[in-house]
Amino acid sequence: MMVMDHRQQHMESVRSVLTTAIYPIQYLINLPAGVGEWLSESLSSRQTLIDQNNSLRAQQFLYATQLQKLDSIAAENMRLRALLDSSIDVSDKILIAELLSVDMKPFTQQVVISKGSRNDVYRGQPILDASGILGQVVHVTPFNSTSMLITDPSHALPVQVNRSGQRAIAMGTGETNRLELPHLPNNADIEVGDLLVTSGLGGRFPPGYPAARVTMVTRNPGQPFAEVQAEPTGKLESAREVLLVWHNPPETNDDIPDAVLDDAGEPTP
Repeated sequence: MMVMDHRQQHMESVRSVLTTAIYPIQYLINLPAGVGEWLSESLSSRQTLIDQNNSLRAQQFLYATQLQKLDSIAAENMRLRALLDSSIDVSDKILIAELLSVDMKPFTQQVVISKGSRNDVYRGQPILDASGILGQVVHVTPFNSTSMLITDPSHALPVQVNRSGQRAIAMGTGETNRLELPHLPNNADIEVGDLLVTSGLGGRFPPGYPAARVTMVTRNPGQPFAEVQAEPTGKLESAREVLLVWHNPPETNDDIPDAVLDDAGEPTP
């Protein structure tokens, strides 16, 4: 019977009907396994996408951080180039130092720099940036130094008007954007916008360096002196590096005794 069916295909139609009839049952039986396999592939693909997304996010964060670092390095490079360009006219020894800390209190405006006596830094040494004079060293240790800014109330800087040569003393006020020029007579040749440069008097600061720009000149006929204010040209609030200049250093690296300094920060006669 089976041989005849195999040869003559008498039962083919019956098998076809039975196969069609039981197909839904087979489909239902195989459905859990198929759904499980589909879910497994879907979850696997989703997890892969999540992992790839996390990896890409991490790479993006890393690249963004590196880009910020490159921007910082580029800015630092520009600042150092500006410092070196500003030192072209200085024939003495120079050295770049980093700012370690800043004290900008109203009555004490000082900074700590990363060079000290082991680098031959000496008390009274001028510091400047690419825009002008910042201050002078007042205390030295082997590894760092403390510098007083020109805006410190106890600091005084000998200057002269670049246009007319009028000499004056620029006194600190405790404000980073204001200096005062006391004891200038009403007929002094000074105007708003005049550039004040170091005069070199006293031998502490190299002559001809920008110090401030005049912002106010008030002449009162009833007063013997004019009221003059100026704004420092140096970037006192944003400087990160400073330039140390070896201008008329002392014969030794010992601190200059306080007795030889007057209130203006210049040697007494």
